[in-house]
Amino acid sequence: MVKAAASAAISRRAQDGVILDLRELDGFTDFFAIFSGVSDIQVEGISQAVLEELESNWSQKPWHQEGARKADWILLDYVDFVVHVFLSERRAYYNLERLWAEAGRIELPALTMPAHVEVQEEETDPDGVLVFGEHGESPSEL
Repeated sequence: MVKAAASAAISRRAQDGVILDLRELDGFTDFFAIFSGVSDIQVEGISQAVLEELESNWSQKPWHQEGARKADWILLDYVDFVVHVFLSERRAYYNLERLWAEAGRIELPALTMPAHVEVQEEETDPDGVLVFGEHGESPSEL
């Protein structure tokens, strides 16, 4: 299930994904899945993707959830594993990887950007203004 959570997070372009294997330590859970986002909106979107994936495909809801209001660190506790989604700055401050340095690490660098996501070049209108929406809406129109 922790891999499903990681895949869901990565589908929302979560950054710097890592899974810490805490089973050999006397921890309160087996795994931490840790991800970063660049904005509170992305952090919220990543956590929402994890919630939806685990509820719809695994019939699992978190036992405990924290941080959704502020969205700078959202914690989803599924008992056997805990998902942490941070704003990049907040992740650097708390540095869970350092606190749990003795844990085994499963890096997820190849999954930072899903293979099915196509990165398109920026489009501009004839006046050189960036086009944002499907129909050329500006950010204020979206």
